[in-house]
Amino acid sequence: MKNLFERHERHEGGECALLVQLKIASEYRGDAEEFKELVASAGVSAAHFISGSRVKPDSKYFVGKGKAEELRQAVEDFEVTVVIFDHSLSPAQERNLEQLLNVKVIDRTGLILDIFAQRARSFEGKLQVELAQLKHLSSRLVRGWTHLERQKGGIGLRGPGETQLETDRRLIVDRIKNINRRLDKVEKQRHQGRRSRQRAAMPTVSLVGYTNAGKSTLFNRVTGADVYVKDQLFATLDATLRRVEIADAGPVILADTVGFIRQLPHDLVAAFRSTLEETKLSHLLLHVIDASHSDRQEHITHVNEVLAEIGADDVEQIEIYNKIDLLDDIEPHVDYNEEGKVKRIWLSSATGEGMDLLFDALKAHFGKDFIHCWVNLPATESRLRAQLYELGVVVSEKETSAGDFSLEVSMQKHLLDKYVREQGSIEFVIDRKIATNAG
Repeated sequence: MKNLFERHERHEGGECALLVQLKIASEYRGDAEEFKELVASAGVSAAHFISGSRVKPDSKYFVGKGKAEELRQAVEDFEVTVVIFDHSLSPAQERNLEQLLNVKVIDRTGLILDIFAQRARSFEGKLQVELAQLKHLSSRLVRGWTHLERQKGGIGLRGPGETQLETDRRLIVDRIKNINRRLDKVEKQRHQGRRSRQRAAMPTVSLVGYTNAGKSTLFNRVTGADVYVKDQLFATLDATLRRVEIADAGPVILADTVGFIRQLPHDLVAAFRSTLEETKLSHLLLHVIDASHSDRQEHITHVNEVLAEIGADDVEQIEIYNKIDLLDDIEPHVDYNEEGKVKRIWLSSATGEGMDLLFDALKAHFGKDFIHCWVNLPATESRLRAQLYELGVVVSEKETSAGDFSLEVSMQKHLLDKYVREQGSIEFVIDRKIATNAG
């Protein structure tokens, strides 16, 4: 299978590219710098940048005939090996452009898929990217193949009269089915881990945001972890989970997720469905925003559009305006909404300025149901005692004269109530007043 797809999956690093970006009346105007960063992230050097504008894309070349001739001349003048469009091209447009320019043509979707293919590290991430690549490839299979319309006998591969093109399509379909089966197994394992956290009633906080907004830097700052951080688009693809202790609010699970971007390929969104499920089921979203970026409002809009696409738009959200160290005269502070709730926090995850404001906000959000009390357990409840220790909620312990357990705990009240309901024999103390569960 590797030989079948390698010429379609990605271009070799170090190639020289011609970049094309048009302003289409019906589309977002596009960010030239972001486009150049994407190309650089793929390991390609840009030889020349061509821009322009159209009311709507041309059906044959996407660009008009005059601009197409300009592209052909630029390919010759700059001796480029690939032309990259900051737009989604149809298979026919890609094919027509390649025939005209006589070099490889890649659209924005193919470019992002290439970057994801280079950055995926986990087994699940690699499968997700390959699935998206194959779906994208299936509609462009004729590109680059000179023998597809010939009928070739193949031992054990195809039936009588089957063309090479039909064989390739069948192999792709079989591979997609295989990957989906493997992803289903990984997703079941993820669900088991998620159920364990739900049983422990441990809330999840997900970091979301536009790519390169500083999510992984913030994640490392909060958790003390060592997640890969680099000033480039899509530096991190694989979701990372860490447990964090919030003073007077208990433990929460913090999730670092893949960054979003405008025109994020739908096949990628579908392929990363299990990873993005973590975001959808979170108790709180921290929407990380690059406060220093000139297009930050557009970035906020694009992120919220993706959140709506995956069904996470109804999850409560706090905006984190990051990178204030790159702005003049901006001190760490908090903005509140009309109800007095935290709406946005201005901080710098790189320098640590304003991190106390973030922890205060998490404490206020999750500490409303938090209690500190004593729990008296009969000696026969050693299993429940072990569960409370496993949750990490036990502060201290002392043994009563009767040989029972007396545990000092700090935990969510609804979690304590859950255990009390399940164990009718528990006697617990709150504020030194003894209350007995009647069961």
